[in-house]
Amino acid sequence: MASSMNVTKLQTKSHDEPDEVREPEKTRVEVVRLEGYTLGRFKFQPGWRWSQCIKPVVGTDSCQVAHVGYVVSGRITVQMNDGSKTILEEGMSYTIPPGHDAWVEGNDPFVGVEVMSAEEYAKPKS
Repeated sequence: MASSMNVTKLQTKSHDEPDEVREPEKTRVEVVRLEGYTLGRFKFQPGWRWSQCIKPVVGTDSCQVAHVGYVVSGRITVQMNDGSKTILEEGMSYTIPPGHDAWVEGNDPFVGVEVMSAEEYAKPKS
């Protein structure tokens, strides 16, 4: 299978020194931009829920961002608008289409690294 990705430069950046940080309630999104790619480290605190913490920032009824990522630690439940749901746990890679709510499970923060949605996630509505 041929790939349309083209990497032409060796680059590194730390999420501990991100290019941009967004911090809605109980949320920290650390955005790192490399040539042609944007990655995000998402940190959600216990009690975080998309519909309570991010919805007021973006102004949509459900999350309209597609996600591709990896769970570093913690657990999060994702519920699609059709009612189907799943729990994402440490060590899992995931894809989530637009049209969902999500919330942190338990008393541990959720940390995920996203390779698709970081540029637009939790950006205030214009």
